[in-house]
Amino acid sequence: MSEPVTREQIQAKLTDIFRSIFDDDNLVLSDSTNADDIEEWDSLNQIKIILACEQVFKVKLNARKVNTLNNIGEMIEYLQDALRTAGSA
Repeated sequence: MSEPVTREQIQAKLTDIFRSIFDDDNLVLSDSTNADDIEEWDSLNQIKIILACEQVFKVKLNARKVNTLNNIGEMIEYLQDALRTAGSA
């Protein structure tokens, strides 16, 4: 059984995803980062984020649930839960 993915590993992968989608290599994510902090973060880019997360983390995400998350910290927690659930399947 593989080691659980750490919060830091998830945040690093999310940072890579966001830098790619928003074409900004200097983008830094914190737990409090939200859509208001990134000008181009609109509904289309939200879909791209969800799809990229599914590819990178190899999990199926509930788009409705993701859309209720308030910030990156909540996204990391959601991904940790999704990875835990996928690992036990």
